[in-house]
Order: sequence, then structure tokens, then C-alpha cells
Amino acid sequence: APHFLQQPEDQVVLLGDEARLTCALGAYRGLVQWTKDGLALGGERDLPGWSRYWISGNAASGQHDLHIRPVELEDQASYECQATQAGLRSRPAQLHVLVPPERPQVLGGPSVSLVAGVPANLTCRSRGDAHPTPELLWFRDGVRLDGAIFRQTPLKEGTIGSVESILSLTPSSHDDGATLVCRARSQALPAGKDTAVTLSLQYPPVVTLSAEPQTVQEGEKVTFLCQATAQPPVTGYRWAKGGSPVLGARGPVLEVVADASFLTAPVSCEVSNAVGSANRSTALDVQFGPILQAKPKPLSVDVGEDASFSCVWRGNPLPRVTWTRRGDAQVLASGPTLRLPAVGPEDAGDYVCRAEPGLSGRGGGAAEARLTVNAPPVVTALHSTPAFLRGPARLQCLVFASPAPEAVVWSWDEGFLTAGSRGRFLVETFPAPEGLGGQGPGLISVLHISGTQESDFHRGFNCSARNRLGEGGTQVSLGRRDLLPTVRIVAGVAAVAMTLLMVITGVALCCWRHGRASFSKQKNLVRIPGSSDGSSSRGPEEEAGSSKDQGPIVHTDHSDLVLDEEGALETKDPTNGYYKVRGVSVSLSLGEAPGGGLFLPPSSPLGPPGTPTFYDFNPHLGMVPPCRLYRARAGYLTTPHPRAFTSYIKPTSFGPPDLAPSTPPFPYAAFATPSHPRLQTHV
Repeated sequence: APHFLQQPEDQVVLLGDEARLTCALGAYRGLVQWTKDGLALGGERDLPGWSRYWISGNAASGQHDLHIRPVELEDQASYECQATQAGLRSRPAQLHVLVPPERPQVLGGPSVSLVAGVPANLTCRSRGDAHPTPELLWFRDGVRLDGAIFRQTPLKEGTIGSVESILSLTPSSHDDGATLVCRARSQALPAGKDTAVTLSLQYPPVVTLSAEPQTVQEGEKVTFLCQATAQPPVTGYRWAKGGSPVLGARGPVLEVVADASFLTAPVSCEVSNAVGSANRSTALDVQFGPILQAKPKPLSVDVGEDASFSCVWRGNPLPRVTWTRRGDAQVLASGPTLRLPAVGPEDAGDYVCRAEPGLSGRGGGAAEARLTVNAPPVVTALHSTPAFLRGPARLQCLVFASPAPEAVVWSWDEGFLTAGSRGRFLVETFPAPEGLGGQGPGLISVLHISGTQESDFHRGFNCSARNRLGEGGTQVSLGRRDLLPTVRIVAGVAAVAMTLLMVITGVALCCWRHGRASFSKQKNLVRIPGSSDGSSSRGPEEEAGSSKDQGPIVHTDHSDLVLDEEGALETKDPTNGYYKVRGVSVSLSLGEAPGGGLFLPPSSPLGPPGTPTFYDFNPHLGMVPPCRLYRARAGYLTTPHPRAFTSYIKPTSFGPPDLAPSTPPFPYAAFATPSHPRLQTHV
């Protein structure tokens, strides 16, 4: 019976190649034909009407193969071999026609311009009737790039019009000049077809900043170099330090002198072009000596509490910080902090935070802070000058306290006083000129005593002060000063002053004697005549003729001198002529002060309060007398003289000198009365 020796099988053929479908029948000599999708192609061997189709093989041996050349896309169909007279049909054979893809196209190629840092899409498209639909792949340097999006564009009849692949990327400056490949690949063309595209990047400057040298000493010169690559080219440079522009700096090079600020304030270089700008910064390793950034602050703590000081020094390398107490070289601590546990009054004072200079010898120094320890007041008696009995006195005490004392109290047997006056006592308080370190503000309290009494020298005066932490005090005694040495000194000075006064008076009377004609003759004059020949009387003419032998003339208002018959005053001899006593001329010129009264030199404030006032004649010791001095000696002669005083009245008292109203009275009784040789009389 007729049967198939070979049946056609499915076949894949490239477009343009030849397709051959085999069919062999046994025990059959009838008509054989092929169908295409059920359409009979005919029974002839050359298949008229199908120019690219024919049947080959030995019909007698039953071989009937279908050939198609060149295969076109329309030849893709289902084919059967039929023995019509025997009613046999082969199984269908599917002919697949493969159409290789065309070379893909990259939009914008062959060189695509991108901006660095800006996301962009690259599109690769494949057009034509490729079958099956091709696959589009991206490669860079032979390495497949992932992340592309594949998209198809269908045609009306359901065929594929085109396919495209979109590659998303964010290029960088390193992608400039890179080549990307889009490959269209399918079963019809396993090797695929490639299209390359070159990336042309526009990117802002890529900056590198360097410093030479990188490690410097403070004060040395440093050169910064700013290098940049950019597309398009660089349009400008800008320099800054610590964020602040460096004025006048242009171009890729900057020269500076390094200081400590460069360690924390980096230098930056910003480079610009048409696309954008970029900057880089660098900090110098500047070595410099210690610089004080935070001083220690004064502390005030109570006794028994802890105290802590801190100070901050900056330097490169890091400085060594030590703590000492002012005036003491012992190191108490190292580092930025000093801790003093449970402080006492002895801890009060100034503490020094010190940093040594750096390697360059620059920087360093010290900073101080005072520790005040709050404690009960410390009261100290100050030296008080000894006082005279019934004179003024002053007692002093020094008070140091922190916190400041509420009051300073003086107390004694009879009572106490804090301020103001009470009876003979007065209290005043003043700030101390300079306080002891750490003991708080100082006060000086003064107790004034007017008119000291005997009991004041034998009792103690207490000076005390109190604050919130307690009370302190001390006893102050009043010393006594002896008056006797002072009186002797004053008496000696007064005697010298009287002698000088007599000398000056004699000089003044000498001058007055030469100009006596200008004086008024209505004044009362006392003339003490003298004689050397032993006569007891002279006539008026003789008296007037011997003016050189006349005694001194003294202004006086005494009423116990009697005028003689010739208008002259006649002095009487107190010895009644037993001795020849003559009056020796004494020239006394007591001038008048401009406001009236006796003219004396300015008083000298020597001696303690209450002592007699005396006068300083030292400025007059060098005076040259204006004229010759006659009869310079004063007093009585001890030799008898035929003519002596006929009468003499001794003053009953010596009154005070006529001084200015504000001048205190002079206690003459405090001095010994000068003694004169007494005149002896024989009865």
C-alpha cells in the first residue's frame, strides 16, 4: 500500500536563502502535490506560477522535494505533501523565515554632547521587518550596561515597525570621550549589528588644590596652586580664606604669609566656566606658639568648698599648660584645669595659668585669676603714734573680710562706737589702699580721741568686725608721749630766737637813728643819757651837743618816767648814786605789722599740739646791717657810774605779744625766766 517514506519537517531559513522540504512515497505511482497553508501549488514539477518554487527528485522512486529559492518573508507558511490518488497527506511542516535586523541607530550620534552631572537619555532604535524582533543591547568597553529600557513600536497589521532601547545615565567629567555601543541582535543574526556613539562631555571645572610647603612655621611664606580641567575652558578663579574672599587674588597661584589662623581657616579656590563652578579647600599645618583663648575667671568660695579654675591655650603643637601660685614656683597642676579641694584661708591668692613658648619661640605667656576665700574677718592693729596727755590721739585697725563686714566696731570700758562721734570719741572708716591677695576688700577704721585722759593710756581699745561667716577682732593700745624733752627743745629754740630778734632790732634802730628827723616830734621819747666823765648832770646845750653819746631812744607809753624841766625824761639811779650806773644804749625797733600790732616772723609749727609757739629767725641770720651799730650791748654795767638811773619800776607781769587774732596764746610760764646779775647795794 502506498505510504510515506519521508515527511516534511519544520524548518528555519534566513531570508534570501534556499528552503528544501522533503517528501518520499513508497508503492505509489500517482499524482503528488504540495500545499501552502492549504493552497495547492500544482502537480507539475516546475510549478508554473511559482517562479521561486519547484519539485525535485526521481518521481519513479517516489522522491518529491519542494524547493524555495530565494526565500522571502512571504514564504513563511505551513506546507504539506499530498498523494491525491491514494488519499495520503503528510504532516504539516512549518517554514520559518528569519529576517536579520538592520544596523541600529543612536539618536544624536555619532557624537553626543552631554553635560556632566546632568541626567541624560541615549536612544538606540532598530527599523525594518526583522524577524524575529531584535534585541537591543548597550556596551561600554566590551562590558554590557544594565538598566536600559526596551520599547517596541507596532504597525497596523500587527507587525513590528521598530524597536528602541533607552539608556539613562548621569555622566561625569570622566565620561568625556567615552564610546558606547548599541547592538541589535536576534536569532536571525546572533552576532548582531553594532552602532557606536562617542560622548562629548561639557563639565564644570575639576579642581585640585595644593600648598607648598604643607607644614610651615608661623611667619613663613606659602604658595597655593589651583589646577583645573574643564569643558568648556576655565573663565575665572576666586580665592577665599575661612569663607571670606581674599581681595586682590586672581589666577591659579596665591602666595601668603602663614599665621595661626590658617590652621582653622582653610584656603579655598573656586574655578568657573560656562557650565558651572567647583572649588577645593585645604588647611595648612601651621606650627605656632601658644595663644590664650579663654582666661581663668576669679572665684569666690566659702571656707571648706572646692575651687576650680580653667583656662584655654591654643597652639600647634598642643602647648603644655601649668598652674602655679603667684610668687611660688611649685607646679600645682598640668592641663587646662586646676582643682583645689576644701579650700581654707591660706589658699586665698592669685593663681597663674602659664604656657611655654612654641618651637619658634613665639607665643606663650601667663594669665592670672584670684581666689577669694570667704571667711570671718581678719583684724590687724596698725601702728598708732603715742599721744600727749590732754592732747589728741588716733588709733587704727586694718580689716580684711570676704564677704565685706557688716560694720567695724570700736569698744572700750565705757561703751562702743561704729561710726560718727560720741563724747570725746569719733570713728571714721576708709577703704584700704591695697588689699592682701584673696582676703577680700580692706578697710581702715580710725578711732579719734580728743583730750586724752590718764585712763586712756591704761586700758585697751577693741577693734572688731563681723560678717555672715563669723567675727574677728584685735586690741589696740594707746602709747603715751613725754612732754619734757619737747619743752626743753622749744625753750632752747625760743632763746635763740630772742637773741636774733634783739640783733635785728638793733640794726633797725640804727637805721632809724639816721633818719629820726623824719619822725614826728609829738611822740613820747625816752632818752637814757650816758656819761663817761663821772659828772652827775649836764645842761641842755651839752645834752644837745653830744648827740653821739646819747642813749637809745625808745617808743614807749610808760607813765612812770618823769619829764625834767627841759622837756627831757630823767631816769633815776636805783642805787641812789652809790654805784656809778649808767644806762647802756639798747636800740629796739619794734615795727608795726601792716594791720597793726607787733611784727614778728612767721611762727614755726614745731612740737606737739598744745606746746608754746616760737618763731623762726633763721632767714635773718645772714642779714647785713644797713648801718654801723653803736652801743650794741644791752643790760646794766656792773661798774659804778656817777650817773645812774634815779628811778626804776619793775613790771609786775609780762603779757602776751600782740599777735594776729587767730594765733594761740603763748604759755610763757613754760619757760625759765632768764636771770641777770643783780645789782648789789650797801646801806
